[in-house]
Amino acid sequence: MSKQRLTLAIFCAAWMTTQTAWAEEVKTAVLRVDRVKLPPISRLDVAPADLGFAGATLGNEDNRTTGAFTGMDYQLTTKAVPPEQAEAALDALKADGVKLIAVISDGETLKTLADRAGPEVLVLNAGARDDALRDAECRANVLHIAPSRSMLTDGVVQFLMWKKWARILLIHGSHPEDKLLAESYRKSATKFGAKIVEEREFVDTGGARRTDTGHVLVQKQIPVFMQGAEEHDVTVAADETDVFAAYLPYHSWDPRPVAGSAGLMPLTWHQAHESWGATQFQRRFEKLTGRGARDEDYQAWLAVRVIGEAVTRSGKPDAASIRSYLLSKDFEIAAFKGQKLTFRSWNGQLRQPILLGDGRITVSVSPQDGYLHQYSPLDTLGIDAPETACRAFGG
Repeated sequence: MSKQRLTLAIFCAAWMTTQTAWAEEVKTAVLRVDRVKLPPISRLDVAPADLGFAGATLGNEDNRTTGAFTGMDYQLTTKAVPPEQAEAALDALKADGVKLIAVISDGETLKTLADRAGPEVLVLNAGARDDALRDAECRANVLHIAPSRSMLTDGVVQFLMWKKWARILLIHGSHPEDKLLAESYRKSATKFGAKIVEEREFVDTGGARRTDTGHVLVQKQIPVFMQGAEEHDVTVAADETDVFAAYLPYHSWDPRPVAGSAGLMPLTWHQAHESWGATQFQRRFEKLTGRGARDEDYQAWLAVRVIGEAVTRSGKPDAASIRSYLLSKDFEIAAFKGQKLTFRSWNGQLRQPILLGDGRITVSVSPQDGYLHQYSPLDTLGIDAPETACRAFGG
């Protein structure tokens, strides 16, 4: 290294150190609430220990890079706890002065935490998909990074209608989450003119799942279960609990494509997604973690990044100012999805395209061409302003 370059490097290092010493601290956290779940059908789907946290760490690195030049020092705390410890973990974060908290949890836990957090804390939902949280049960201190079930199901049905696969055989599971997902598909079908020609429920009998006997049992069950269905163009699976959907392709009685919880799946992020600069995100994430990014990683990254973007543009690091700015017409963020993302002012949901992937490639991206809206085509996905029952945002 030349003497000039060495001098410049020393100067930059000293300047960065000085800036950090003078910087205003912005404390953020990711709280992940881990419910006990059945093991996934495939060992490829086993969740990594740093699920969500890895994405948040990458987002915090991005924020710190900008913060070094704007006088903001971003600090990130990550916690994973079982449901019974979630409230205590939230209290500990608040006691440490953290007022910006991304939560990865189920919907009921999110509501409990939001109510306990109080109005001085901004909660960013990076996991729960419940439409009720964006509707009658919305909370003023919660903004939603994760897409709702209706955004996901609207994205699927738009594609099916674009393909002219309008006749749907809907197969749903027997758990409460499966039934909520099935109801969302019903509404999406009505919304876009598809027809559900028949519905069937696959009851979870508690089989062996990944053992040889469980695998063979389901292989034998599916063709018989699917026999004699009404004439249909496509099978849509509503199986949020991951019991049966993975076995539908190649095992069904009639040769039809599968969408929903298997086959063509709606995703926030896809490890094969490369458009709109996504490759650089994928490579940075893989370098950091040695694995591909999942939905929760992307959602946590985005939660941390919207905070950084709001602080950078508004110059105000407190939770109330960040919330106000995020809901304003001034906020937008680039997120490797082909257009700027913004928040819906009526329920705090982040507008975003939905990726449709088959496990290896990104097949399509919704909203599909031809689905128009007076404000944004993204508002054809999920709960629109005239439909909302959310009153916490002044609607």
